[in-house]
Amino acid sequence: MSEALANTRPFVHLHIHTEYSLLDGACRIDQLMDRVKECGQTAIACTDHGVMYGCVQFYKAAKKAGIKPIIGCEVYVATRTRFDKVNKIDGNNHLILLCKNETGYKNLIKMVSAAFVEGFYSKPRIDKELLEKYHEGLICLSACLAGEVPQAILAGDYERAKAAALWYRDLFGEGNYYIELQDHGLEEDNTVLPQLIKLARETGIPMAATNDSHYLRKEDAKMQGILLCIQTGKTIQDADKMEFQTDEFYVKTTDEMYELFSMVPEACENTAKIAEQCNFDFDFGHTKIPYYKAPNGMDNQAFFEKLCWEGLERRYGPNVPQANKDRLEYEIGVVKKMGYTNYYLIVWDYVNYAKSQGIPVGPGRGSGAGSIAAYSVGITDIDPIRYNLIFERFLNPERVSMPDFDVDFCYERRQEVIDYVNRKYGADHVAQIVTFGTMAARNAIRDVGRVMGMPYQSVDVVAKQVPMELKMTLKRALEVSPELKRLLRPDDFIIACDAGYRNCAPLGCKPNIILGDFDTAPCPVQQNDDIIVLPHVKDDTDTEYAAKLASEKGFTEVLLLGALGGRRIEHTLSNLATGLGLEERGVRATLQDERSRITFVRSGETRAYPKEEFFYFSAFPMEGRAEGVWEHGSYYELTDDVLVAGYPLGVSNEYAEGSDCITISTRKGALVVVETVPDTPILTGNKA
Repeated sequence: MSEALANTRPFVHLHIHTEYSLLDGACRIDQLMDRVKECGQTAIACTDHGVMYGCVQFYKAAKKAGIKPIIGCEVYVATRTRFDKVNKIDGNNHLILLCKNETGYKNLIKMVSAAFVEGFYSKPRIDKELLEKYHEGLICLSACLAGEVPQAILAGDYERAKAAALWYRDLFGEGNYYIELQDHGLEEDNTVLPQLIKLARETGIPMAATNDSHYLRKEDAKMQGILLCIQTGKTIQDADKMEFQTDEFYVKTTDEMYELFSMVPEACENTAKIAEQCNFDFDFGHTKIPYYKAPNGMDNQAFFEKLCWEGLERRYGPNVPQANKDRLEYEIGVVKKMGYTNYYLIVWDYVNYAKSQGIPVGPGRGSGAGSIAAYSVGITDIDPIRYNLIFERFLNPERVSMPDFDVDFCYERRQEVIDYVNRKYGADHVAQIVTFGTMAARNAIRDVGRVMGMPYQSVDVVAKQVPMELKMTLKRALEVSPELKRLLRPDDFIIACDAGYRNCAPLGCKPNIILGDFDTAPCPVQQNDDIIVLPHVKDDTDTEYAAKLASEKGFTEVLLLGALGGRRIEHTLSNLATGLGLEERGVRATLQDERSRITFVRSGETRAYPKEEFFYFSAFPMEGRAEGVWEHGSYYELTDDVLVAGYPLGVSNEYAEGSDCITISTRKGALVVVETVPDTPILTGNKA
């Protein structure tokens, strides 16, 4: 097929789960737009499971990318009513709803809100009563295999499926309800798909082809499986883990969709017709706040100024400094010019109410504390003059976004304040908002490691390299953490020993060679990778074989991860010997876990150790005796000393005060050096 022909065939994805389908959807919004462009498509829908958290971010990203955004949701419809919540009886069916216009958007958010407030039972559920009340302005698709119509077909009740489809068609109207066709290579698809096509042709209900996209590309299927395991507390080895049965739940190209539904190409064409009907746009940048009605018919501006000047005298006494008067007059002018008089009065109103009811109120924080007007009327209790606070940080004519006062109320009684605001200004003018958190980078590493069945020690050695900073991402961590970057260098040659290959995927690594006798994990089936199967009975351990292989290939530096700790102390000792063997072959060897780093100093060698995050510094004779040992920069220095196996003279040393490096050398006999992080934060560089 020619590229020109492909570009003329219309198709739009109408069933997409972004990262806001929590721990299920893996279509990152920013990357989704790149994928849509890559596929040559011009529009895309957002249909997260039961929520609309990501709609604004999705909308802005699509607009920025020049792609038409379609706002929607895959809602859960209660099998009876949203109020029925009986175990094993009241489940839900899926349904796709897309916004045609502002009316549709308002109706959809009303239903989704009611789903949480009234219908929540395992999932946020709506019901047919809500659909009857709020269907205007919406396009409806029959959804995936979990939809009411497909479920009836799977139950062998075609007539019930047909009746349900006709009910939805009659409710939403001609041209606003579609039979949704999907084919992900599942056994159920083979049963449902022909019946859906038959139903559509019998009833005249149009069809729409979709792919239940939970990730961007086919190769992302494993990543999405890991998300599901995190969600359900399972590991990838668990037989009862939740998982998709195929890897077809990705954002497919137009050609792939037309090929998949070649028997009904109109189902693909209809997706573009649906997209043409969906024309809702957000209206950003307009401030919408309720109106405060001043008492006794007084003008709001006059009432505000009265509160300010009376409060100024109350705060500073009868002889108010002229500078304070000038400051207040200036602020009143700015507030009036920018149209925020009403906003000041609303905040004053509920703060004043709380104080009148004996509800503790915070003194104010943030930039709002810089307003003498706020201080005068009692919104804040911090004197901006005394502390030289700047009003312009809170409000100035150059500020585009609306300012906000940060007000703290006693957590035991703050609901009383919320109830007051609802009563006075109307529940339809008041909203509570939440912040949307993300998985911290360290926790993400640990969660993925747990799901992959990796030893905690191996995972933690990587997680600990992520800096403890706000809004830290893995991408940012790789930029600022040299140690993490060293651990995860993309140009590293990776040899995975036995079950160690399982540890590579969550770190974004792919082993170049996998070797072992595979006594602790099944031999992987992997293309384009060298797999070396070793006999179970052999002289070399798997790690020793890998070390010799690395040496033979000419590598000059080897890092052994997962080679310390665990339940097999003999493996730890064996790996120490392997490390020394590498050193003797001219290969720098390092063994590391989450708390310690082990290196070697050979006879006649001097090595320097910058302090980094380590505190304790220990040296042991690896070959039973080391002579002519010098150690400088430590609290207990060694001068031409002898270390023997029978006496741990070099254990638990520390960096001397002011020292940022320890230098150690040995004239005869190899040393093993162990650097260890402190058990608790260290406040001094000396021993107590």
